[in-house]
Amino acid sequence: MMRIVTEENHESERRFAHGVRVAEALLFASDQPLAAEDIARMMPAGVEVEAVLGELEHLYRPRGVNLIRAGGKWMFRTAPDLGYLLRRESEEPRKLGRAALETMAIIAYHQPITRAEIEALRGVSTHKGTLDTLLQAGFIRLRGRRRTPGRPVTFGTTETFLIQFGLNRIGDLPGLDDLAGAGLVEGQVPAGLHFPLPSDDPALRGDEDPLEPDLFDVMTEERLDALAGEPPLDPDDGALPRTDDRNGQS
Repeated sequence: MMRIVTEENHESERRFAHGVRVAEALLFASDQPLAAEDIARMMPAGVEVEAVLGELEHLYRPRGVNLIRAGGKWMFRTAPDLGYLLRRESEEPRKLGRAALETMAIIAYHQPITRAEIEALRGVSTHKGTLDTLLQAGFIRLRGRRRTPGRPVTFGTTETFLIQFGLNRIGDLPGLDDLAGAGLVEGQVPAGLHFPLPSDDPALRGDEDPLEPDLFDVMTEERLDALAGEPPLDPDDGALPRTDDRNGQS
């Protein structure tokens, strides 16, 4: 009886070790972060993907490359204390200015939010180029339209934002107590001041409508639908004369 249990344990350990190797290979080869569900589909029978990822995270923790979870997905990243080794080889990315950082922070904490609401919180007008920069960087996205006069567009953050800033979910953003503890809030915190609990739920809220499709896209789809209903062209209808006609042959 003891021999049977030992063999079963050995087989279970063998499958788990193979699962670790499979996950490691998938993460190494992928140029995009992978969700646990994507990795789970390749796991041996009976092997839990979360246990495998936990083992990999532990194995790589002291190494030059770490396994991290950001935006709900897993990826390999250079260990933070060794990042300086790669800065000389990589192209220096364009840094965001103060206005862009303030705007992005406001969107992250207050999403869904309109441009007018951003300006009200910042106390200054927001240049269109600031929002364009964040959109082009992939940090924010257009969510929908607010059900108010003028139907302004609402903005929210993206998965790219989470990955870029090493956040697993939007709720990992620091709260007021965290900022004060880090010395980023000067003086005494005013009574009643608080940060909203951030949420990047993709579902539209009760005061949001979906974005309308672009007019050009609508016209293109209508034209394609119309063409789909037309009979195929007759190759002799309006076509150039055939070679035998041009040569006078019957």
